Amino acid sequence: MSLPKIDGNNLSIDLSGIFPTSGESSGTAVIGPALDWINNIVHSVASDSIVSAPVLLLAAGVTIFLGVSGEAFFKKTGIPDVAFLMILGVIIGPVLGLIQPDVIIEIVPYFAAIALIIIMFDGGLNLDLKSMAKTAHFAVILSVVGFAISVGIVAALAHFGFGWEWLDSILLGSIVGGSSSAIVFGLVRNLRISDKAKSLLSFESALTDILATIVAFVMFGAIVVGTLDLQTLGDTIGSSIAVGLILGLGVGLPWMYLSSKFMKGQHVYMLTLGILFVLYFFANHYGESGALTALVFGLMVGNKHRFAKLFRFKMPNIDTNDSMHNQLTFLVRTFFFVFVGLLASFGNIEYVIFGIIATVAIYIGRVILSKMTLTNSFSKLDKKVTTIMIPRGLAAAVLATFPLTMGLPNAEAYPQIVFTIIMASVIITTLGLGGAKKIPPPECTEGGFVVREQPKTAVT
Repeated sequence: MSLPKIDGNNLSIDLSGIFPTSGESSGTAVIGPALDWINNIVHSVASDSIVSAPVLLLAAGVTIFLGVSGEAFFKKTGIPDVAFLMILGVIIGPVLGLIQPDVIIEIVPYFAAIALIIIMFDGGLNLDLKSMAKTAHFAVILSVVGFAISVGIVAALAHFGFGWEWLDSILLGSIVGGSSSAIVFGLVRNLRISDKAKSLLSFESALTDILATIVAFVMFGAIVVGTLDLQTLGDTIGSSIAVGLILGLGVGLPWMYLSSKFMKGQHVYMLTLGILFVLYFFANHYGESGALTALVFGLMVGNKHRFAKLFRFKMPNIDTNDSMHNQLTFLVRTFFFVFVGLLASFGNIEYVIFGIIATVAIYIGRVILSKMTLTNSFSKLDKKVTTIMIPRGLAAAVLATFPLTMGLPNAEAYPQIVFTIIMASVIITTLGLGGAKKIPPPECTEGGFVVREQPKTAVT
């Protein structure tokens, strides 16, 4: 019996060794035509142009199907679908070669911008200001200290392990220094942890995404110049935060009032997206990545009733669970995970080993930091989920492509190392969440954290 043969450059799958040939079994009359049909589909897909509509629509359809199935699977079992979607990206990209890396790199800036805007805006919508205020100090400590620890660990490993210069090593550390808000926002929404823990994890991941982006771009410039100016780093971080807050608050506050006047309008949500896109343009123009601006704008819109009470103006009672926004966010997140898999690059086993070791070291640092930071006001389940919430994602995947386009030293190593760290961190998070199911949630005595529908009480 022979295994299927797969050639990524010239796709061909040989299944003849798996099933008996003619004369070996009467079932061949059924299996043979079925195998021919499968091979015809595979060869048809492989022969199509890389940008042909049928191939792209096939990939999109499979992605949506797996996204819906994965979400249902997560709600039933508590096992995130992130790894499955990333593996799908690896299969249709690096393994089968249906979508080439050159095509992906070209669309990275466009897809990354859209994903960043939608995901950060959604995160702001689902953040409660009251809960966030209670956990802001925890989130700041976890994000700043955790980011510094991760950068230090990865930088030291790269410097002493590969002999890289310190600037290159710190750049690699900053790229993978923070957890992915795209993944964390999606996970905490369906976890039965306390609202305080949800706000903590969401706010922390948003801050680390912003930190990673700002520090990485400062390091890009430092490597080109050949020196790192700490004053420039501080000024850049300060100006980015100021721009994000000014744009997010300056537009978010009046829009939450104006949107209440147009809530019966047909295109209010599309107008909101239009404002988000314009805000992203101005944020980039004035030196901010757009992440903080979208987050703050979403925070204003999501907490409009609190601000209405504060400023004493009337706000209609509306349903904030907008179905159009939920569907759009689902699509962006689903395609994002597959997109990360498409960016995978395998060529040097040393980079894979390095990525695994770095991820384990980051996790150990996270465990120590969480135990030192979280107080007894957090439940055992809250602490466990916070400890294992280390997934890397969109920011790391996008930033890893810049050394290639800028011609920096060791440029080819960044995508391989970063993808390994992304995948390994997602696996650790997935396994950790599976183990956390045995811990009772804070609000009841039943084990497990998956959101379950409450049984309907009979009306007498």
